[in-house]
Amino acid sequence: MTGILYVVSTPIGNLGDITLRAIETLKSVDLIASEDTRTTSILLEKYSIKTKTESYHKFSESKKASKIIELLKEGLNVALVSDAGTPLISDPGGVLIGEANKNNIKVVPIGGISAVITLLSSIQKEGEDFKFIGFLPRIKAQIEEIITKNQNENLVFYESPKRIQETLEIIKEKRTNSLISIGRELTKKFEEIKTLKIEDMIEFYKLTPKKGEMVCMIHKEKTDPDETILKEKIKALKGCGFSQKDTVKILEITDNINKNRIKSLYNS
Repeated sequence: MTGILYVVSTPIGNLGDITLRAIETLKSVDLIASEDTRTTSILLEKYSIKTKTESYHKFSESKKASKIIELLKEGLNVALVSDAGTPLISDPGGVLIGEANKNNIKVVPIGGISAVITLLSSIQKEGEDFKFIGFLPRIKAQIEEIITKNQNENLVFYESPKRIQETLEIIKEKRTNSLISIGRELTKKFEEIKTLKIEDMIEFYKLTPKKGEMVCMIHKEKTDPDETILKEKIKALKGCGFSQKDTVKILEITDNINKNRIKSLYNS
């Protein structure tokens, strides 16, 4: 019988954000494959987990994956953890999962916290859909292309505090009026969640120390209803005897349409 590979979510900051099932799993497996054993040891010590750990990071992923697969084939159970949050979400683990699937080794996810979901659960956004792209590339032209192509998406990404100011300036160049949300130090003592216009966010971070991991979302552009439908609504309100002023006020409230656009169509 082969062993089981458990993919275990761990806290992103506050060590209390771990499930009972995750603790039980980490205690019961034969080995914990950890992105950084020093980081993982803090969590293990808090919950009196004595399981042996072995490093498994992106620079040794292929080599370590083969070794872990051999242990699983021998019948040992292994837990995969990253430094924080859910493995494989911008963290190593893809090679190991791929090899496990090739060798018919059972993979069991132990769900938990994620910085992306933590941010999204604390901000208001247009629609329920979003697009997560991990870390942005370092080349400006590539960032510009991503921002431009995804203006109709709630675009979520990770960014480092060292690069955030430069990234915000690029966003402003391509999406002048965009709204952006940033979560910093999520679940930690100095947690900070802000939603501001891009120019205001730039000013905020000019005056604010930029420390801690960041997850960001550029809000999708709001799209007005199809012009034909809008004209039909205006015509219907006219037919009911509403004045231009009342029509503008009604459609501003009910459809969140710019009043100047309504005025331009009212007499067209």
